[in-house]
Amino acid sequence: MLFPNIQDKTTRSGIILDESKAGDLLPSVAAVLAVTSPGAFEKVIFPEALSRNSASPSLRLPRLLNEESYGSLSRPNIRGHRIMHGDHQDSDGGMARDWSPRFILDADIEADDTSMSIRASDADAGLSLLTQIESMPGGSLRLRHTLENTAEGTYELEALEVRIPLSDRQTEILDFTGRHEHERIPQRHGIGDGTWLREHRRGKPGYEGNMLIAGTPGFGFADGDVIAVQPAWSGNAVLAVDRSSEDLASISAGELLLPGEMMLAQGERYETPWIIVTASDHGLDGVAQSLHNWQRSLPLHPQRQAVTLNVWEAVYFDHDFGKLADIARKASEIGVERYVLDDGWFHSRRDDLAGLGDWWVDPEVWPQGLKPLIDLVHGYGMQFGLWFEPEMVNPDSDLYRQHPEWIMKASGRQPMLHRHQFVLDLSNPEAYGHVFEHMSRVLEENPVDYVKWDHNRDLLEGGSPRAGYSPAVHNQTLAYWRLLEELHQRFPNIEWESCASGGGRIDMGVIERVSRFWSSDMTDALSRQRIQEWLVQNVAPEYLGAHISAPTSHQSGRTFSLAFRAATAVFYGFGIEWNLREASEEDLEELTRWIAWYKEHRPVLHGGDHVRIDVADPAVIAYGSVAKDGASALIAHVQYEESDSNRGVWLRIPGLDPEGVFELKWSGPEEATAALETLDPSGPSHGSRASGAFLSRIGIWIPRCRPQTVRLIEIQRR
Repeated sequence: MLFPNIQDKTTRSGIILDESKAGDLLPSVAAVLAVTSPGAFEKVIFPEALSRNSASPSLRLPRLLNEESYGSLSRPNIRGHRIMHGDHQDSDGGMARDWSPRFILDADIEADDTSMSIRASDADAGLSLLTQIESMPGGSLRLRHTLENTAEGTYELEALEVRIPLSDRQTEILDFTGRHEHERIPQRHGIGDGTWLREHRRGKPGYEGNMLIAGTPGFGFADGDVIAVQPAWSGNAVLAVDRSSEDLASISAGELLLPGEMMLAQGERYETPWIIVTASDHGLDGVAQSLHNWQRSLPLHPQRQAVTLNVWEAVYFDHDFGKLADIARKASEIGVERYVLDDGWFHSRRDDLAGLGDWWVDPEVWPQGLKPLIDLVHGYGMQFGLWFEPEMVNPDSDLYRQHPEWIMKASGRQPMLHRHQFVLDLSNPEAYGHVFEHMSRVLEENPVDYVKWDHNRDLLEGGSPRAGYSPAVHNQTLAYWRLLEELHQRFPNIEWESCASGGGRIDMGVIERVSRFWSSDMTDALSRQRIQEWLVQNVAPEYLGAHISAPTSHQSGRTFSLAFRAATAVFYGFGIEWNLREASEEDLEELTRWIAWYKEHRPVLHGGDHVRIDVADPAVIAYGSVAKDGASALIAHVQYEESDSNRGVWLRIPGLDPEGVFELKWSGPEEATAALETLDPSGPSHGSRASGAFLSRIGIWIPRCRPQTVRLIEIQRR
């Protein structure tokens, strides 16, 4: 059984379920892979051969839920047990039971063109299971399990995960590590027997993200057979790759549940997060483009990502109206479309030691409120944005002094401070109501167009005093989503940005609820090149805030040209994080040209297929956007650092119309010869035209250039 049974020629992720030998058990999964049409699929998979293989005693095809009762000694995907109480307690004192279920199908599999449901139960264990699979716009799949306790007693669920089988050819893993100001560092290794386990315990995805990719050895941006798996979840998560001497390798993914966090009474259910699965037979960019296409179908997708200026690195906590007004004036003159007032505007917030939780405008700093600045910004034709950190509280705040019982902790003792703050327990209705009421009041009194929502502390010891200090990260995550949704319903014209000390909360759950992410607190352009290269693996570039910072980076102390800083930011959610009062007239004129270039090319930058180009020189990065119709492209060649040779690199541009004839020229406000050694001003192809087939197979040669420079190439069909 192939799902989805696609009728168009769009590449999609498909899953083959083998019902032929399942009997009453959950169906086996024969394969998960990229397909273009049912006909193409049938040339590879024959039902008779599949049936014969699944009947073989030496081959056990995996299921979407691994059960020990099925005979597997690999890591089970359901872990838990029943606890009996009171009159129903067993003679042995209520010891654990029902810890190894064996699910039997309740009915035939239900399926249509876009969704599938598999219902099963274990009457002896008193559990029922619903597995849902959906086809997503863009070609990915999403899967989830729902478990219900149908018997007396409490079922303590320790884990419930979705399992995705791998081909025996997919023997290499890519996932990510990272830290504050250095997000998404890729790491690779081969699959061996045993378990590769990634647990995300921050209460948010963290700087590593929560994505795991497996593929054929050496897979790259354009080549290789790969499967990417990620939970659409903003809380704790788990990803694992398992392989044993008996079982094929598989990826398991789900929410990481803390001890006692999911106690199901009779009739209660637990629903896993959606697990997004993307298969590609043309490498990592096939995965990325599938996800980007889905994101561009979302209701809150930014149809036109505004040029944004954030004043954080310009003024920090020094909220002086005259300075802020002068920055607004200069921003409007160079073409900025959105002005964001960051941290420091609310009660007693003169530094990061106090004020979090007290969400009202500080009259000492803003005696007339924020309205004069907002009116000024709106008068210049720009949107106005405001910073919040709703889930956090400083001990030095009116809120904490009044309600110390509202913070998350694991016992009566105080949790460790981090960044001088605690986490507010939003699973407590009173705390939730306080935040909703105070944020709403600020947004009602001030015509705000945009909110930057920050989250600067991990959920260390994330328990709820209201629930006897039991773990509450799951409920906290749901409360965060609900707060976002209710505020959006109340203020439908406000756009929302997710920030967590930079890129610490970027996931496929929150992306349905926001229009932008702050990619990283590192605004150093050289560091940003690597960070952004991997953030686009699962997020469309227009969502990723990328700002031109000061000439000398506040984080690294390195100094870069304006051309390098601007070209680093311009393919993404373009903006500025720089005190424009310190910019020279020449700088402002160049910024004006960059902003105009971005606005002109924004439809292609944020509507085309984002590509990353595999090059032979590790000192070079190349990427860009190719129009959906293959008629044009914008490509960046980045000389990241000094090359070890004078061989230069070949850029092979995918996705262009193979029969089209193309003209290539240098683009962007900086002249093609600026800061370069040898470059033909007539263009990268020396004024000659080339076919799309030539550009994809042979490519264009770019000589070795000076480090920390970027060349923008415009390709247009003629």
